Formats: sequence, C-alpha cells, structure tokens
Amino acid sequence: MAEPREESEPLLSRARGGSGRYCTPGVPAGSSVQVGPGAAARRDLCLDQAVVLIEDAIQYRSINHRMDARSLWLCRWYYSSTCQWILSLTIFLILALAFIETPSSLASTSDVRYRPAAWEPPCGLTEGLEALCLLVFTADVSVKGYLVGWAQFRKNPWLLAYLVVLLVSVMDWVVSLSLVCQEPLRVRRLLRPFFLLQNSSMMKKTLKCVRWSLSEMASVGLLLAVHLCLFTVFGMLLFTGGKQDDGQDKERLTYFRNLPEALTSLLVLLTTANNPDVMIPAYSKNRAYAVFFIAFTLIGSLLLMNLLTAIIYNQFRGYLMKSLQTSLLRRRLGTRAAYKVLSSLTPEGVGVKPRDVLQVLQKVQLDSDHKEAIVEKLHSRGDLLSAGEFQELFDTFDKKVAKERPPRPEYQSPFLRRAQLLFGHRHFDCLGNLMALGNLVTICVFLVLDADVLPEERDDFVLGILNCVFILYYLLEMLLKVFALGLRGYLDSPSNVFDGLLTVVLLVLEISTLAVYHFPHPGWKPETLGLLSLWDMTRLVNVLIVFRFLRVIPSMKLMAVVASTILDLIGNMRAFGGILLAVYYVFAIIGIGLFRGVVVLPANSSLAPSNGSAPCGSYEQLEYWANNFDDFAAALVTLWNVMVVNNWQVFLDAFQRFAGPWSKVYFVFWWLVSSVVWVNLVLALILENFLHKWDRRGHLEPLAGDAEASSQMTVELLFRDVLEEPTEEELMEKLSRHPHLQLCR
Repeated sequence: MAEPREESEPLLSRARGGSGRYCTPGVPAGSSVQVGPGAAARRDLCLDQAVVLIEDAIQYRSINHRMDARSLWLCRWYYSSTCQWILSLTIFLILALAFIETPSSLASTSDVRYRPAAWEPPCGLTEGLEALCLLVFTADVSVKGYLVGWAQFRKNPWLLAYLVVLLVSVMDWVVSLSLVCQEPLRVRRLLRPFFLLQNSSMMKKTLKCVRWSLSEMASVGLLLAVHLCLFTVFGMLLFTGGKQDDGQDKERLTYFRNLPEALTSLLVLLTTANNPDVMIPAYSKNRAYAVFFIAFTLIGSLLLMNLLTAIIYNQFRGYLMKSLQTSLLRRRLGTRAAYKVLSSLTPEGVGVKPRDVLQVLQKVQLDSDHKEAIVEKLHSRGDLLSAGEFQELFDTFDKKVAKERPPRPEYQSPFLRRAQLLFGHRHFDCLGNLMALGNLVTICVFLVLDADVLPEERDDFVLGILNCVFILYYLLEMLLKVFALGLRGYLDSPSNVFDGLLTVVLLVLEISTLAVYHFPHPGWKPETLGLLSLWDMTRLVNVLIVFRFLRVIPSMKLMAVVASTILDLIGNMRAFGGILLAVYYVFAIIGIGLFRGVVVLPANSSLAPSNGSAPCGSYEQLEYWANNFDDFAAALVTLWNVMVVNNWQVFLDAFQRFAGPWSKVYFVFWWLVSSVVWVNLVLALILENFLHKWDRRGHLEPLAGDAEASSQMTVELLFRDVLEEPTEEELMEKLSRHPHLQLCR
C-alpha cells in the first residue's frame, strides 16, 4: 500500500504558469512519463482515491473527507458491509433494550387483570449490553470525526449532536450504576432513537424537509385551532341556555359540561371518531341541532384537514426535491473528482485511459450487472475518455439493468417444438390464472356452505378431491413450463419461482395428508394423527392456494402498477418508517414515565369481569385493560391505537380519570405528530410513487435486454426527471473548495 500523504499536501495541484493540467506536487508540469517507486505509489494512490470517490457517488455520500492512503483504507473499511452490519446490529440492540429493561415487556399479556409478574433483568445486565453499544458508537463518531477532519466536524451539526448525545448517555449510564439501577428517570432512553436517525442520510433529509415545512403546516394548524375554538364557544352558548329541553341538557352534561370537555368533544369530532354519537342527544329532540355538527365537520374535517394534507404534500415535495438536488450534486461531484484524479495519470493530464477505469471498477463495491454494463460501454470508447464520456459511463447508476433471458431449449422433434410454443405462450399463463381463480371460488363456496358447521363435523370429501385435482394441475403446469422454458428460463421469472415454490409446498402437504389420513371419501372425518388434524392440514392448504392466487397480479396492468408501487414503498418507506419508529420510541418512553401504573382495577373487582355497572362505551365497559403504559410493548400498541383515532376518545376520557386532565395534552400532541403530520407525509409519498408509475413509467430506459424488466424505484430516482443537472462551473467551484482535495489555480 502506498505511503500516506500529508494532509497539508494537495492531492492534485496545477503548476504555476503551466498548461493548466493537473499534476502531482513536486513533479514538473512538463513531465509526461514518471518512473520509479514513487510513480507506482502515486498511481496506486490515485486509483484508490478514484475507487473511494466513485463509491461515494454511488451511495450519495459527501466526498469531503481525507484523501491520504491510510484514510482511504479506513474509509473503505468503515463503509464495508461488515462494519455497516455491525453498526446496524448495535443500533437495533440498543433500541431493543427497552423491551427487557425495567419495566420489562417479557410477559404473555399486558392486561392488568391477567398479567403475570414479568421477568426483570438483574442490575448490570442491560447496562453491560448498553456499554458495549456505546463503545461501538464512540468508535463510530471517532472514525467519522477523523475522516472529515476537525474543521469539518465543527461545522456538521449532526456530528456535534452525536458527540453530545454520547456524552449525556455515558454520564446517565454512570449515574444508573452508582444508584444500583434504582434511578427514577433514565434520560438516555429518550436519546437512543438519535443513533438510528444519524445513521441514515435519507432520514436526515426527511427531517430537514419536515422542519422546513412546519411553518406552512402551522398556518393551517392555526386556522384549525381558530375553527375549533369558535365552534366550541358556539356549542357552549347553544347547549347551556336558560331554558333547556331534555336533549340540550343531555348534550350539555355529556359533551359540553365545561369548556375543556367541549373542546375535547369537538377535537375528537374533527377526526370523526365520535360521529354521530356527539350529536345524537340534541338531534333526537330537534333536528335543527344537526346543522351545528354538520357545519363543523364540513369546515374542519372535509375542508381544513384536506387542505392541510394538500399543503403538506406540496411543501414537503418541494423541500424533498431541494434536498434530493443536493444528493444529485454529491453524485456528480464524486464522479467528476474521480475523473480529475484519473486524468492526472495521463501524460497530458487530460482524459482518462479505459484501462485505468477497468482497474478502478475491479475494486469498486458495485453489483455485477452494473459493472458489466459499464464494461460494455467502455469497450466502445476510444483511447481516452473525456469528462462527458466518463460521466456517461457512470450514468448507469440511474438506470435499471435488464438481464437477458436465458435461451429456451432447442428440440429436434417438430411435435416437441409445437408443444414448446404452446406451453411457453402467454395464453397458457392465462389458463393457469383461470384455474387458480376456479380453485379460489370453490374454497369460497365451501366456506359459505360450512359457515355454521363446526370444524370437527365438516365433511371435507368434495373439497379434498377438488384440491387434489387442482394441485395435480399446478404440478403439471410447472413441469410443462420447465419443458418449454428450460430450468434456467423458468427460474429466471420471479412469478414462476413464486408459483413453483408454492406448488412444491402444496404437493408436500397433499402427500402428507394422503399418507396420514388416506384418500378422501364420503364422511371423511378421521381422528387427529400427528401434529396437525385433518382440518388443520386442509386449512393450511387452502391458505396457500389463496396466497397463490396473487400470481394474477402481473397479468393485469392496473394491478401490476399498484403492486409495484407497494413494493417500491417498502424500500422508500425505510426513511419515513425509521423516523416514525423514533417518534414512537420517544413517546412510548415519555408515556411510561407519565402513566405507568395509573391503570388499575377498580376496588369493586366484580366490575372487571362483568362490566355491568360501567358506562357504555367507557374504557372499562370495552375492556381496554391491555391498553396501558405499564411496559414498553404495551405503550407502543396503545400509541398505535390512538394514532388510528378509532375510539381514541375512550383513551382521552380514561387517562383523564386515571392520571388527570393534563394527560390530554400528551395524547393530543401525539395525534398531531402521528396522524396529522406523519400519516399525511406517507400519503404524499404514496401519491408520488403511484403518479410516477402511472404517468411517467419507463422514463429510465433499461441498459440492455428486456424493456419490461423491473427495478425498484428509489426516492432519488423518483424525482430524477425533474431535478436539474449541476453545471460545470458549479462542480469545479465545489471541487476547488474541497478541504482535502486542493485544486491549485
């Protein structure tokens, strides 16, 4: 390995008064050929620099890090799959500690009526695991700090916050041990989600976009608050008059008893969770009262809430595009810096040799398909690559690679060739879809016919025969497709792999059923043998048959677009899901601190099992005892139930009685963060994915082969067609200000 370069020494410099080409410091500008150990070391260093810069471009990473040989080795080691896997495992481990720390979630149920005593870890067990995690994070921030340098470290708020969070966590950890794990509050538990957020650049971008969008959200939020307050005052005046009928009085006592109760009732109505319950007492006596509640719902739920959704979508999309523009600039900077490094190896300092690019590609961590596509492009180029041609090579990152399908087997017999054409045709797939539909219909028919029959009394003779016939057809279909396409061609299609796997599982289950319970016959109700009863075996087979029906999705254009959108969301939602997980984590820890132990059985224990004296629709009558904050897992489920906002007024009322009226602030704030903000952000991403698939599908052409090949559309590629390419001047200006890549003018 080459000797490390001093940081004060520029990576590439321009000789004063020279021709403007880039050369190594200490080497005359007119030198065209360099020989000796120093030249070989310099060449190795330049190749290593190009490798790291291209890997930075692939991953949208910043190139503002050290460029000496030791730092390059450390950078590649840090970003290797092994190190990143260890870091991800550490983040998972420190977040998962909340499930076993006091209060432990290791109990079969969270219901206060039946919950057994959970196992509590001894003092020092979780603290020891946490210490290992903190050591890994200390090493992580140290490596990052060394690679970017102290000057850049001070300017990076995420790295500074990383250091502060680590220091606070270590101090709080020391306090825990000194108090023998009996401290009432662990501050570091609230800080743990930060380790997840700082490890993802997409999460950072998303958080930045949310922060930028808050001002626009706040304007509509203020309008919602004014709307809510005005109607609360109207409601108090309307239902607390001098002369009141029974409907007014019941409405007042139930929903408008005082100002906080009225405000809460209308806030819940804003989510339609208590509609029409909230207006029934007054509406039953006079239908004119419905105007008040309908007007409130029209203005608040249908107009203002949807306006908030539109603003969140529009503003967040704009800020996300701005953030992704920075990512595109990072990618272009990485490839341009790699070009400048490699061009310094040519005698004239202009252009890049294809053999140098091939050497770099051998070391770059890139999937083989994209490597092969770049190599194919490289073979069609000349002796030297210009900056534009070099950039075109690595535009491959933005395109999907379509693999060529394996060739079909060739048969000599005319009969076999005709059979191959028949069973390889798409109409044969349509026949298979019809058979799968027929199988599904038969299962549904028997489910309807046997709905009122107990499982042990059902006669599965006819359904067993039909399932056996359908499974034999599935097996025959699989074998005929293998005959027509060849084994490699059959396995090349994900749809065929899905079909084949389920067919093999169904065949194994059917053979096992016949071996244990013999062939179906009328009155086929044998005793349970082995691990599963006949009913369990039949039910498992039916479940797999229903699951196999998903094979029809690729055959239907609209369904295929929707399915591909869902698959893309699974990948694109990682950043959004990670932030939502962090929010859940923080609110769950806060909820445990505020409400742990407040949900208790009433003194009259007969109320819990019978609920005869509990008010209708109350926490006790609905038996919501498992929804509490007595441990971390229970807190997560309770927060989920509140986020869905179905019956969330039950939680508001219950915890107001259990913990006090201030508890409403916690739940309302959680509703704002989760349901109002985050659900709308997810909706924005779903809309953007679907519109892109529907209106702009195919804008990224495949590199070669089948134009119908599919690839996952990342968030970066989702907006690529509307992003602006950085100019040459912008790229060179950014490179000239690189802290460790000094380009002398």
